[in-house]
Amino acid sequence: MNARVVVADDQSVVREGIVMLLGLLPGIEVVGSAKDGEEAVALVAELAPDVVLMDLRMPRCDGAEATRRIRKEYPGTQVVVLTTFADDDSLFPALQAGARGYLTKDAGGDEIVRAIQAVLSGEAGLSPSVQRRLLERVTTQPSPPGPAPEPQLPDGLTPRELEVLVLIAEGLSNLEIARRLHISQATVKSHINNLFAKAGVRDRAQAVRYAYVRGLAQPPGSTFT
Repeated sequence: MNARVVVADDQSVVREGIVMLLGLLPGIEVVGSAKDGEEAVALVAELAPDVVLMDLRMPRCDGAEATRRIRKEYPGTQVVVLTTFADDDSLFPALQAGARGYLTKDAGGDEIVRAIQAVLSGEAGLSPSVQRRLLERVTTQPSPPGPAPEPQLPDGLTPRELEVLVLIAEGLSNLEIARRLHISQATVKSHINNLFAKAGVRDRAQAVRYAYVRGLAQPPGSTFT
C-alpha cells in the first residue's frame, strides 16, 4: 500500500518540484499540497494522510506550530520535516513539536522514501547530518539549559507564549507585540493561536483572565510584594 503524503512548503516552485519528485518515487502517493502551516493542518483534517512533509519557515503558521497541532489533534499522521535549515533553532523545536523525521532539502528521493518508511514503522527518519548534530548536542550538552523552565509553566506554555500572553494582558495589540518582541505579526498570531488552544480560552479577554488567575500577569493597580 502506498504511503499517502501531504507536502507543505510556502514556495510554490519548491512545493511543485517536491510533489513532482514524489510522484516518481515508489510507494508514495501525494494526496495534497499546502502553502503554509494552516493549510497543512486543514488538509490533514480533511484527508488523513499518513505523512506530512513539512517545511519550517512559512507564513501564518510555521512548520513547528503546524507539527505540534497535527500531532496533538491527528496523532495518526506523522510529520517529516523537509527544510533548508539544520541549525539548533530549527531542529530542536521541530523535534520537540513531534516531528519524527528531519531532512534537509538536499536529500535525494531514496532518502525521502527511507525517512517516510521509517516514521511509518515507528522509527526516526533523520538525515545523517541531523543524526550527527543530535549526537554532538548530547555529548557536549548532556543537560541543555534551554527547555528547563518550560515544565514550570501551566498547560505546557512555552516561555515565548508566556511573553505574548503577558503583553496581551498589558493591552498590547498584535502589531505592538510584534514590535516589542522583534518578530512578525504572523508569528505573533501563531503564538496566540497556540496559547489559546493550550489554555482553553476563546478570546483575548479570557486570556487576560487566565493570566491573572494563574499569577502570570498582574492586574492594573496591583502592586508586587
